[in-house]
Formats: sequence, C-alpha cells, structure tokens
Amino acid sequence: MSIIVTDTGFAADDWPAGAPILDLASDADPAEVTLDPAPAMIRVAFPSFADGRGFTIARQLRLRGYTGRLRAQGHVIADQYAMARRSGFDEVEISEDLAARQPAEQWKFRADWRAHDYQSRLRAG
Repeated sequence: MSIIVTDTGFAADDWPAGAPILDLASDADPAEVTLDPAPAMIRVAFPSFADGRGFTIARQLRLRGYTGRLRAQGHVIADQYAMARRSGFDEVEISEDLAARQPAEQWKFRADWRAHDYQSRLRAG
C-alpha cells in the first residue's frame, strides 16, 4: 500500500478506485501529453531519488496549462518535497517502507515550501 504525502503530512490515497490516471515514465516528453481533454490526474514516476527529470515534467505540464491533480510517485525523499511542490506537484506517493524510514514529521518540516526557496531569501536580504 502507498502513502500519500501532502502539506499536512501522511494520508491515505483518496483517489477513487478504478478512476483513470495517466502514468508517465521519468523519460516522458511532456510536450507529447494530450491535455485536451485533460486527464484528472497525472502521476509521474521517480525511479530513483537521484533522477530529477520528473520535476521538469511537472513544471512543463503546469506551464502548458495543466490544472488537474499532479502526483510524484516512487523514490522521492523528504528533502525533495519542497522541490516537488515548487515544480507543480500536488502530492507525493511513497512506499510504506520509505514512510517508516522518513516519518511524517520530516515531510511536514518541508511543507512550508513557499518560504524556503533561495529566491525568497535573496529578496529578503
């Protein structure tokens, strides 16, 4: 079973069973994704925490006007949560094993993702 991470911490998956989800691999070209009609959810795979291509996919989909639910799935770690949110993801789907190694407090610590980017610190300084 997967754990969903949001700005409020861990949650169960509330996506309706059987509802369509467009799954994208980490090497997908976001320009080739059909957004008319737009899928209600797009889930982008992260095969490794060292593979950041999913962040670019999310950003490109948002720039193309995608407003549906966008989920990162796989090997995203708590330290990457703010980047996932900044790039356009609404939530992250992780395994129970990863949730056990990185409890909800570690993810919630990074939930104030709008306030902790380097551009905000530069503007404030």
